[in-house]
Amino acid sequence: MTEPALDPTAGTGRTPAAGRPKRRFGGTHAQIRSALTFYKVLAYATGVMLLLVVVEMVAKYGYGTEIVAGGGAPLQFLPETVAATAGGLNLSTTVLIVHGWLYVVYLIADFRLWQIMRWPFGRFVLIALGGVVPLLSFVVEKRIHRQVEEDLAAHPEAAPRY
Repeated sequence: MTEPALDPTAGTGRTPAAGRPKRRFGGTHAQIRSALTFYKVLAYATGVMLLLVVVEMVAKYGYGTEIVAGGGAPLQFLPETVAATAGGLNLSTTVLIVHGWLYVVYLIADFRLWQIMRWPFGRFVLIALGGVVPLLSFVVEKRIHRQVEEDLAAHPEAAPRY
């Protein structure tokens, strides 16, 4: 009488072919790629707006001027007291408001990707800091994009969810 062959990976949560634990995503590969694209677009938009905020801060606190579009010239650097009555669009205020709201949407994109990938909370915080520190959103986005692509390629068995 022969004994049945035992599977060395039985009960370990590992797939016999790959030899690594099965990755549990919170969505399908298509949903993850959609969340990654949404995050990527917002990372670049937030990064550009943050650089514009830096320009605005240098103009305001370094030179005591506001950036105004229109009101007699295409683009003007006017003292703060004159900018309020000069007419035209105050770009300094506009950049701050747009960046603030764009950062909120960036956090939503960050949360969506974090939740679908089921990462630890520290990674959510790291991605969120990308929209606060100038140039960091570009670096973090590239790194996160690479990690997601590697995770999806390493775990094709996780694609079917339903």
